[in-house]
Amino acid sequence: MHETLSRLIESDFPEIRRFVVKTLQVNLGYRCNQSCLHCHVAAGPNRTEMMNRETVDTVIDCLRSGAFETLDITGGAPELNPHFRDLVRAARQLGVHVMDRCNLSILSESGQEDLAAFLAEHGVEVVASLPSYLEENVDAQRGKGVFERSLTGLRSLNDLGYGHDEDGLVLSLVYNPLGADLPQAQSQLEQSYRKELAERYGIVFSRLFTLANMPIQRFGSTLISKGQFDGYLALLKSAHRAENLPQVMCRELISVDWRGFVYDCDFNQMLDLPLGAAASPVHLSDLDLASLEGARIRVADHCYGCTAGQGSSCSGALLG
Repeated sequence: MHETLSRLIESDFPEIRRFVVKTLQVNLGYRCNQSCLHCHVAAGPNRTEMMNRETVDTVIDCLRSGAFETLDITGGAPELNPHFRDLVRAARQLGVHVMDRCNLSILSESGQEDLAAFLAEHGVEVVASLPSYLEENVDAQRGKGVFERSLTGLRSLNDLGYGHDEDGLVLSLVYNPLGADLPQAQSQLEQSYRKELAERYGIVFSRLFTLANMPIQRFGSTLISKGQFDGYLALLKSAHRAENLPQVMCRELISVDWRGFVYDCDFNQMLDLPLGAAASPVHLSDLDLASLEGARIRVADHCYGCTAGQGSSCSGALLG
């Protein structure tokens, strides 16, 4: 895999500082039952990095501080971590909103047959990646047969009440472009998704998030191999909109890796860029939560992926 950090680190991205942190995003490990082309984590079945019980307990202790409104659980396929369900239970008992970034096919994986029911029982928001409503597009990006398994997962979630009511179980779908392009307008694409998924498959959902592909890890390496890296980065920079800066996700979020180290965002985690102005990685057990507000956020050229066009964050577009 081609290294991308050296192409990004010398950056003219504007300085930004953190607001009050509301979201604790936790990566439970890089193991996944899929190997998607766009994956900025480079997750896959052969990855062995998994958060251990001690570190999960540190996360739970951090949630007990009351500083966080939301626990955003990601991976890999986070559900493959043996402590995933204990973490969800603990967070919900503390009154913390939980988001599970689910690839949908995990719901039909052996040993996970009761996963959808577990998520529904605990009121977990499911944030499900579905890069297209067309089978050929999904399978091209995520692997043969993934589209059909994704539909099976969506139907099981709908049967449990997900996606039917704005006040009920929330099912958020995630779209990202198939190649080196910016996402379409989120509001328009959501209308298309609603129409096509309902008419073709009888599937409903709560909302659609559109995310830009980040020029790091597997996707960044693919761009380099195709000679498209510089062009894509130029596209992101040319589409930069300063009005997106107050809303970028790192303003109110910190990201924790499988070892318990803290980063400004999930993308910085993948580039091993330490938190803020720190010279070396900071562990969650040593983190001074009070010091986060107003602290400088470490930036590099990949940050333009969050401010280009309508903007992109873990919760989709930043501008309407």
